[in-house]
Amino acid sequence: MEQIYIVEDDKNILEIEMYALRSAGYEVNGFERASEFYEKIKLDTPNLILLDIMLPDEDGLHVLKKIREDSRIASLPVIMVTAKSSEIDTVKGLDMGADDYITKPFGIMELISRVKALLRRTGGSKEKQKLELAEIILEPDKRLCMVEGKQIELTFKEYELLVFLLHNAGIVMKRDVLMDRIWGIDFEGESRTLDMHIKTLRKKLGNAGNHIQTVRNVGYIAK
Repeated sequence: MEQIYIVEDDKNILEIEMYALRSAGYEVNGFERASEFYEKIKLDTPNLILLDIMLPDEDGLHVLKKIREDSRIASLPVIMVTAKSSEIDTVKGLDMGADDYITKPFGIMELISRVKALLRRTGGSKEKQKLELAEIILEPDKRLCMVEGKQIELTFKEYELLVFLLHNAGIVMKRDVLMDRIWGIDFEGESRTLDMHIKTLRKKLGNAGNHIQTVRNVGYIAK
């Protein structure tokens, strides 16, 4: 049974989310404080995390940052849940490594649908083997990127994008496929977000960035 951790300080919302997800067949643990979540995740790792931004003891984005910096749990799928609705908050959460974003108030069916969709995208898709393309070497289980023997520091989304492109090396990846696989939701400004990440990724890879090529009006290809 897939396990979900919910970090939500509003007790009523937490109880509703837990009941809905348990009814959908998931094992669920709820936490009203980030500190409680930290203690539990040391002992057991879930399949997915629902993380509220506004928490009483720590900002949810800071919690997300800690998750993505911990090699043991860095690849866990995370859905940010918040009452905020501005595009800036959405983009910030996604660029820090959130896989999806849902805004309060939301319907229970929408929540379950988002959870199922994210688990489908990420379940069994975490590549453990080494990926190589010319001088680029990736070790997804360690979240390690090497170019000509030098370690390259990438953001969470840059790394996920490079893994997906290398895993599908030689195949043109359409823009909408990349957005769905890496960001998981549609939001205004998505083209700018994808192009910006490709640009910074190429820059960090140096000369090896030439292997990430633009296919005009279609998408990108690694070759």
